[in-house]
Formats: sequence, structure tokens, C-alpha cells
Amino acid sequence: MVGVAEEAELNRLENQVDNGGGGAWEYLTLVRKLKLRRSEKVLKHGLAILDDPKSRSKLGTEEWTLYEQVAIAAMDCQSLDVAKDCIKTLSKRFPGSNRVGRLEAMLLEAKGSWSDAEKAYTRLLEDSPLDQVIHKRRVAMAKAQGNISGAVECLNKYLEIFMADHDAWRELGEIYVSLQMCDTMYKQAAFCYEELILCQPTVPLYHLAYAEASEIILSSLGDCQYFIIFALYKLQVLYTLGGLENLITAKKYYASTIDLTGGKNTRALFGICLCSHAISQLAKGRSKEEKEGLELQSLAAQALVKDHKQKAPTKLPLVSSMLKNMKLLS
Repeated sequence: MVGVAEEAELNRLENQVDNGGGGAWEYLTLVRKLKLRRSEKVLKHGLAILDDPKSRSKLGTEEWTLYEQVAIAAMDCQSLDVAKDCIKTLSKRFPGSNRVGRLEAMLLEAKGSWSDAEKAYTRLLEDSPLDQVIHKRRVAMAKAQGNISGAVECLNKYLEIFMADHDAWRELGEIYVSLQMCDTMYKQAAFCYEELILCQPTVPLYHLAYAEASEIILSSLGDCQYFIIFALYKLQVLYTLGGLENLITAKKYYASTIDLTGGKNTRALFGICLCSHAISQLAKGRSKEEKEGLELQSLAAQALVKDHKQKAPTKLPLVSSMLKNMKLLS
């Protein structure tokens, strides 16, 4: 994640370069360091350096890094002739290099030659089975073709080797959630978010995503306002695992999210209210479940009302009506 200071420095350099104030190499270096894809800018300013022998000679060995950076930017911009020239230059300088081989396979991707690209990646993996970039390119290629099952298969194989890659766990979880096919998909998504929480327990978004993967929508409520609120706050899951135990677990993770964000996460506040109402419907006659968390759900409802009074007063009647219908607000 790019910090505030880094983003400010990046914008300063970008404006400086765009206005002819120099510093193109510093800008390109920072873009690479922050792992950003400012492709049009990189292509424009990178080519300007590479096309000037004097500027290029000042780079030393970094010249080859710039060729690689420009090649990737050119593929992003569909300037495939430029990308081909850069890769050809690198191939002459580093014959047989797997790193250059990756670029050649990426060029095949950019051309839409999926079968040839897959063959190229397979050959590269035979030589370097632990090359993370190649594994991730195969995932990206499957997604680009709309082959979601293939992307899931590639991600699972990748995570068998690189189990600590939280970005991969998050991507896999998001894919399972997006499938919305059956309970199994949500169980798989929940497992991914459990892994994320184990890796990074202080990241509130992971607690929130896990709670949403376990949450329930009770269609028997028949309240269209319920679904308006869901759409308004972009809750991810519309079908659920169901069951009292899952609801209680979801509520706990929503509570963790509230704790980690200082009570400022609106989605988590809604989650507390929705889970509390659903639990009360399923736990009738079970005094322990009915009484537990009454204070938390009341505080969550009050916080939502206060938040909407300050930030979205036009939505307050809708929110208040929903909370009253759920008997969370008097």
C-alpha cells in the first residue's frame, strides 16, 4: 500500500516530469519501487530515455531494468511493436534468461495467443517451479479468458507452494464469493479469510470479509429496505451458509472489525444489527443467545443513526425505519 508521503512525492515528480522539469529517471524508479502501473507515463518517459543514447548511457546496468519496465508498460498500452523491440534487446543481452522468457510469454498474452503463452509458461515452470511471477501470470491469464475455474485451480496450486502469500488468499476468497453458486463456495471463501486472519490478525477488512462470508439474509423478512441498505453499503454476500452458529461467529468478527476501526466502519455496524436480528429469530426461547450482546446491538444501532444524521441525513428515515422493523431501535 502506498503511503501518504510516497504518494505526494510520486505526484510531485510526475508533475515535474510532465512539465519538462526533468527527473524522469527518479520518477520511473519510484513507480517501480512502489510496484505501480502508470503505464502510459512509464512508456512515454521511459522511451524518451531509451531513445537518447546519452541519457541511456548514464544508467549503467539499470538500463536493462528500464527496458523491462518499458516493455511491460508497452504491453499494457498495446504498443506491441515497442514491447517486442525491448524484449528483443533484452534477449540479445541475456540469452536463455527465464526473466526474459517471462516477458516473451507475456507478449504472447498481449497478442491473445493464449495457447502459446500457456505452453511458454509451462516450459518456464519446468526450469523454475518456484517462480512466483509465472504462477501469478497463469492465474491472470485464466481470468483474462473468463476461465474462473482455471484461475481457482492455478491459485490453489500456487498456495500449496506459497502458503504465506496473503494477497493470493484474498484473491481466492474474492473469487469464491463472486461465484455465488452454492454453500460450498462460501465455505471455501470462509477458509481463505481464516487464513488471512491468521496471517494478519490486525487488518479489519479481513475480519469484515470473514463475517460477511458467514452471514445470513432471511428472505422471510420480505423488507425491500433490507436489500436497499445492502446495495447502498456494498455488502459482498447475498446468499449464506446459514445456521445459528455461523451467525454468532459472523457477529463476533463484525465486533472485531468495529474494535479495530474504533467504531467507524459502517458496514460492520450494519452487520452487527443484521446478525443480531437474525439470531433473535433463530434463538427464540433460548435465553442465553437472546440476552447476549443486547448492549452491543443497541450501541451499533445508535451509532448508525448518529452516523447518518451527520453524514447522510437524507438516508436517516430509511435506516431508522429498518432498525425499528428489526426491533433494534425504539
